[in-house]
Amino acid sequence: MQSDSCLGTLFIVSAPSGAGKTSLVAALAEQLADVQTSISHTTRPMRPGEQDGVNYHFTDREQFLAAVAAGRFLEHAEVFGNLYGTSADWVDAQRAAGKDVILEIDWQGAAQVRRLVPQARSIFILPPSVAELERRLRGRGQDSDEVIAHRVAGAQEEMTHYGEFDFLLINDDFDTALTDLKAIFLANRLARPLQQQRHAARLADLLSPPANG
Repeated sequence: MQSDSCLGTLFIVSAPSGAGKTSLVAALAEQLADVQTSISHTTRPMRPGEQDGVNYHFTDREQFLAAVAAGRFLEHAEVFGNLYGTSADWVDAQRAAGKDVILEIDWQGAAQVRRLVPQARSIFILPPSVAELERRLRGRGQDSDEVIAHRVAGAQEEMTHYGEFDFLLINDDFDTALTDLKAIFLANRLARPLQQQRHAARLADLLSPPANG
């Protein structure tokens, strides 16, 4: 990974299922320029309606493992027998071009990324209450009561890791949460080290001695 001399920032966004993370990130990317959401590489088979390079970068297991061995992934994990990972090269290229990159990953992946990119900024999104989280999960109409209870218990375990993140955002009202999320990105872009890089020529001009005459 490149150093913190990159003009763009790597943002880690984590949340339990039902907190609204994916919807918030998608809305932010529509409203804020120079934001890229990372597209994971996976060995999972492509599902109907999915597109390579849009939903995921689909690859075979042999190629994936070769990339892992070569250190080409920022983070990777195996879920239900399928491999998932984030391309370090792609993240570097986007940040070097001045774009902020968002990784939507769980707290375990976030810990991997922080070890490799300690200057990354991390955001944890919470639902307003357990009751609301359960309501949202039920609203999907996909799972039985037993599965819902299992998901809520899993979400509560995930939420115990909120203290590992830089920012804590509660998604009670979507518009308010989106405004808060955008504020984090905009404030980060005004941080002195980044501004100093972006405006090096302007600062040199402002601080140069006046011309004689």
